[in-house]
Amino acid sequence: MTNSVNENQAPQSNLGMGEQEPDSEISLLDLLQTVVDNLRLLVLGPLAVGFAALGVSFLIPPTYTAKTQFLPPQQQQSVAASMLASLGSFGGLAGAVGGIKNPADQFLAYMKSVTLQDALIDRFNLQERYETNTKTETRVELTSNVRVSSGKDGLISVEVDDKESQFAAALANAHVEELGKLLGKLATTEAQQRRLFFEKQLTQAKDKLIQSEIALKATGVSGGVLKSNPASAVAAVAGLQAAVTAQEVKLGAMRGYLSETAPDFKQAMSELLNLKVQLDKQEKDTPPGGAKTSSEGDYITKYREFKYHETLFELFSKQFELAKADEAREGAVIQVLDKAQNPERKTKPKKALIAIIATLAAGFALLIFVFVRQALINAGQDAESALKIAALKASWRKALK
Repeated sequence: MTNSVNENQAPQSNLGMGEQEPDSEISLLDLLQTVVDNLRLLVLGPLAVGFAALGVSFLIPPTYTAKTQFLPPQQQQSVAASMLASLGSFGGLAGAVGGIKNPADQFLAYMKSVTLQDALIDRFNLQERYETNTKTETRVELTSNVRVSSGKDGLISVEVDDKESQFAAALANAHVEELGKLLGKLATTEAQQRRLFFEKQLTQAKDKLIQSEIALKATGVSGGVLKSNPASAVAAVAGLQAAVTAQEVKLGAMRGYLSETAPDFKQAMSELLNLKVQLDKQEKDTPPGGAKTSSEGDYITKYREFKYHETLFELFSKQFELAKADEAREGAVIQVLDKAQNPERKTKPKKALIAIIATLAAGFALLIFVFVRQALINAGQDAESALKIAALKASWRKALK
């Protein structure tokens, strides 16, 4: 009895499995049948859309792209940089003010700056050309039409899009011209930065030197009054004081780009400590020269201060002259490799690409439409699905009202 029941159940099970496979095959066949039934729509529809998109592309105004390439100013090894070692601790001052990590990125920022863009807007009257109300909107429109990039070869390229080929070339070349004007107002090279730094220090040192010289003359005591001649000892102390001051300035500048644990910073700190030790020793070893009157002591103090400022002035003056010579030799020269020419061919619109994309998009959309429509037709043949569809339509009409 048990075996007969199992034998009867097995065919039923196999029959059930056999019935599921045709359902899956029929579903795929139904999809294929749907595609074949709507083959004309799926073929002619996308083609019609593609031809329509191609026709519309002829109505789009052409866009021309002009391109220029240039080599940004290069920082060279200056004469002053090679002579800084002779100044000991004072030589590190120029290293604190010079050296740009990535010049290409810096020049890209200049090209996108508000100052340069406003100069171009005023030069070409772009606010009227782009039909914008404010300069902010004009900058946004200008940014969308200009592409600035730098390559691994060190060249910077400027690409400008416009409806007129001649204007596109003029605007591209104007970017380079306005960049040159902007660099003329900024200290971008090492020599320019050093020149500004030493010019400021030289002015301050000169003022203090004049004040100390006036104070020295006001004492009314000349060197011949002193029994001992402290000039050489005082001059040595003043020189060490100037070196200590220069080293402290150097450390202050290094804190802007180095941490206190950096080897260079530690070395500079060690040099400062050694200079201070020498200064203390020199001051202690300076002979008192016997008992001095108050006027003589005041003269020595003023003389030491005068020599200190005189030494600083000489150091700053020498570095300022070297920086000026380097600046005149180096300069912020932009070397244009490829000047923008009037483009002969338009870059936009790409008619063939527009037609192909429109055809593929229309075909995909029609394919989805055909499948959805067939699914709704099949669902309408079932009573339960028909009720749901009717309720959905009623809700949709109600929502629209």
